[in-house]
Amino acid sequence: MATYIVLLGPPGVGKGTQAKVLAKQTGLVHVSSGDLFRENIKNQTELGRLAQSYINKGELVPDDMTIAMVKARIARPDCEMGAILDGFPRTPAQADALRKILAEFGDDVKVVPYITAPEEMLVERLSRRWTCCAQGHVFHELYNPPQKAGVCDIDGSELYQRDDDKAETVKHRIQVYLKQTAPLISYYREQGKLVEVDGTQSIEQVTQDLLAALRQ
Repeated sequence: MATYIVLLGPPGVGKGTQAKVLAKQTGLVHVSSGDLFRENIKNQTELGRLAQSYINKGELVPDDMTIAMVKARIARPDCEMGAILDGFPRTPAQADALRKILAEFGDDVKVVPYITAPEEMLVERLSRRWTCCAQGHVFHELYNPPQKAGVCDIDGSELYQRDDDKAETVKHRIQVYLKQTAPLISYYREQGKLVEVDGTQSIEQVTQDLLAALRQ
């Protein structure tokens, strides 16, 4: 049996960071719907152009596009032992679709850690985030500032602020997330798979709490 984990939490709570750490700790593949969309956007595929129009407005990408993309990704050989899903599912409809996809492999979601934090903290985290033009390396004015303002430490490319990282869009993204995923929280809680984790703690402590949830 493979191990599939759904990592939940609003934008800015640190899902991406924690998913990468968990991937190293568990050996599972980190599957980020956001990364998959950015790859398509960078390559200017039809899917990428459609996704960009929704993301720029701080809205969620339609289910059929997201489901098809994730299904293709977890069908790859590197997901044979399972995966850490970050950014998908976001609705009960997507969760049902995921359940059907995994059932084809004789699997199901094992545990759903839900990382939480106050809205004001999330806005501060995201609205001060900058991304490099070349490879998408992320910096933060407070937590991870570049050595030279406006320049990526890794590849020297220019840093820019994504439209979906600007304060007003961030607030909208958080409200959309909370409103549309509230039923998903109930969905997994009723199944006994949801485990809440305090995202206001240090990165290290959040990691330890997540690992404890996985062990259970």
